[in-house]
Amino acid sequence: MYRAAAGLLPFLFAMKSLQGQLLIASPLLLDPNFVKTVVLLIQHSQQGALGVILNRPTSKKVKELWKEVGGAPCKTEEHVCLGGPVSGPLMAVHTNQFFAEMEILPGVFLAAKRQHLDGLVLQQDDPLKVFFGHAGWGPGQLDNEIQAGGWLILPATTEYIFHRGDDLWERVSRQAARATLHSMLKIKHCPEDPSMN
Repeated sequence: MYRAAAGLLPFLFAMKSLQGQLLIASPLLLDPNFVKTVVLLIQHSQQGALGVILNRPTSKKVKELWKEVGGAPCKTEEHVCLGGPVSGPLMAVHTNQFFAEMEILPGVFLAAKRQHLDGLVLQQDDPLKVFFGHAGWGPGQLDNEIQAGGWLILPATTEYIFHRGDDLWERVSRQAARATLHSMLKIKHCPEDPSMN
């Protein structure tokens, strides 16, 4: 049954971008860069895909990093996240439209320009995640990984994107599994605790 459904995936993804979705590493994904990761897809098109890993905080705080790079004053206490194995400029995912370069999903934005980052780290109340590195896929590569069962997909929410605990992968994996069951079996209600069924 899985193989029949999976055969439809290339057709579906050719029709719709997965920008603003979460990629949840399945147990079948053995690449050490992505084991038990949750990736926010920032871009997804026929040219490829780009995202950031949400649940790989480093020990370094944004404040420390800003001192090292000679940046503007910094008020955020957040930790820098390892966004993926591909090096590149610092990027921030946030909710302040004034510092936005693109909208990833409604109310959630991306910034990579230095003046936007300097402005964001002065904010203390707005949700913010700063990333060093990112995840990238060439044309068709991500679609093939999804078809092979490497990733589960779930719509992103601000709650998941800015989650601070170390249990994000477990939480979204359960939610994705529940959504898949509802869709495949047309279940109207699935209890949190299966023993209650």
